[in-house]
Amino acid sequence: MRLIGAGLPRTATLTQKIALEMLGVGPCYHMANIFADLSTIRLWSDAFEGNADWDRLLDGHQSIVDWPGAYFYRELMDVYPDAKVLLSVRSGESWARSMRDTIWATLYGDNLMHDLSSARGRLDPDWALYCNLLTAMWEKSGLLGPSSYHDESSLIAGMEHYNDEVRRTVPPERLLVWSPADGWGPLCEFLQTPVPSEPVPHVNDSAMFADLLNDAAIATLVSWQEQRRETPAAS
Repeated sequence: MRLIGAGLPRTATLTQKIALEMLGVGPCYHMANIFADLSTIRLWSDAFEGNADWDRLLDGHQSIVDWPGAYFYRELMDVYPDAKVLLSVRSGESWARSMRDTIWATLYGDNLMHDLSSARGRLDPDWALYCNLLTAMWEKSGLLGPSSYHDESSLIAGMEHYNDEVRRTVPPERLLVWSPADGWGPLCEFLQTPVPSEPVPHVNDSAMFADLLNDAAIATLVSWQEQRRETPAAS
């Protein structure tokens, strides 16, 4: 493990994943890995309960960004003492808006994305575990809860407190505070890699988040409906 991402979700973490893999610091573990194989959520649930098997979870990966990994950045620093730490940042107002439109909307919202997610959870135990685990992690962190949508100032203050805590926790020589707007220079110097000729990638995380969740939920519901049609009714 060469790099541990301590930055919160909605801080361009998918952009970071792509950028790190372009720099040869990959594969990079990201929440997208869980979406690709939901069965791994059980290992993350074990980690949340204090029974992490990091070698199994992160086998073959050189870096990790986004949650749930960032939630465990302190533990990962101890497990991988040679790994550097990346704190990705963005403005508090834009972070709060992105959080409310994506993660909060999925876990707590009165909207179609929440309804589709809830319906999927009734059919898919792994998805239900994913939602329950993420809810527990956010609420234990103190960063997000049912009332967060209507309390933007507390949401922003929580983000700033979290970032300050990372700065206090991570030794300066192991830490880079970075956003994609800073360009390749600081990141490549930090990781001692050549600067690519291509620009830092830009990915619309919010749109992709909604599309991934909604498409997967609809696919689960369609599959369930097709199975019902194919199963003979009990006489």
